[in-house]
Amino acid sequence: MAKGKTKWSQDVTDNSDALDLEKGVFTSDDPKKIADSLKHSAESSPRRKSSPFRSAMSMLNFYINRAGKQLTKKQKNTLEKAKEELRKDFGREARH
Repeated sequence: MAKGKTKWSQDVTDNSDALDLEKGVFTSDDPKKIADSLKHSAESSPRRKSSPFRSAMSMLNFYINRAGKQLTKKQKNTLEKAKEELRKDFGREARH
């Protein structure tokens, strides 16, 4: 890839049409901080096309899927825990 060009997935993450993301949100090592930031972005976005929960979770899943093998085990675990925190933030914990 030419120097200075970004992958389309990076462009989506940086310039989402649905959410205005906090810079570096996915690089935090605090799952709660990631979830809270995504929740805030989703709730304050006038451009999202679905519920705040779905928009936030979709962006998190998109990032995890696109980063794929580039993620360290620690980063992937943090992002998976962020999903749990996001569910808690929206009152959607799994019921046993």
